[in-house]
Amino acid sequence: MSATDPARIVVVIPALNEERAIRGVVESVLAICPNVIVVDDGSTDRTVECIADLPHTLIRHATPLGKGQGLRDAFRKALELGFDAVIAMDGDGQHLAEDIPRLLAAASRYPEHIVIGARIRARENQPPARRRANAVADWGISWGCALPIADTQSGQRYYPLAALELADLAADDFVFEAALLIAATREKKLGVVSVPIDSRYQGEFRLSHFRPVRDVTRITLYTIRRVVHYGRVVDSYRRGHDRPPLIYDPPAGA
Repeated sequence: MSATDPARIVVVIPALNEERAIRGVVESVLAICPNVIVVDDGSTDRTVECIADLPHTLIRHATPLGKGQGLRDAFRKALELGFDAVIAMDGDGQHLAEDIPRLLAAASRYPEHIVIGARIRARENQPPARRRANAVADWGISWGCALPIADTQSGQRYYPLAALELADLAADDFVFEAALLIAATREKKLGVVSVPIDSRYQGEFRLSHFRPVRDVTRITLYTIRRVVHYGRVVDSYRRGHDRPPLIYDPPAGA
């Protein structure tokens, strides 16, 4: 079996107060993949109770530790359980399980790549402030990776085994996802391919835990430090911006 076989991957769902959506998210994933890890990041609502009867592995934080620690703990658990890859997706319903086969198709076509579900369809649904923040982050993280990347802020991603081995990166909250991309491309020599998915920001979703000004500032400062660490700053900038990002658009149900 390959690392893109649903039996060899586990879907990781970080969740903080997601009682409105979490059951539907987990049920839709289970229809495609039998392996689910939910990381409850100190929820004070009924998030855990809503999925108590569904088959999944639960990691609980007594208090909120941030998305980075949730992913870190889930990666460690995935490695402990012997999985070959992880698909991460948010617990608020913004990401669709029906896109999982498309991410796996991209991973099969592009081995040793992180696959990002890039929200480049229906971009008009993105709030303008969020769209600007994402554009700034894409510009900076592409520089940090020395590789052009579409939608560096999307939480729906396929991580191969080499990326899971970066669980101990010293970065927290939303910075952790940027740190993964930078370390994976720089140190593990992984590529990044983006699969177009819909931008879904309609009123049925709870307010995002992502704060554009605060979190993009933190991501930018982290990225600058890593660029300086790796050196060849101008060359990194050129390689990060001299060509379009790699995008692969497999058909639905691929």
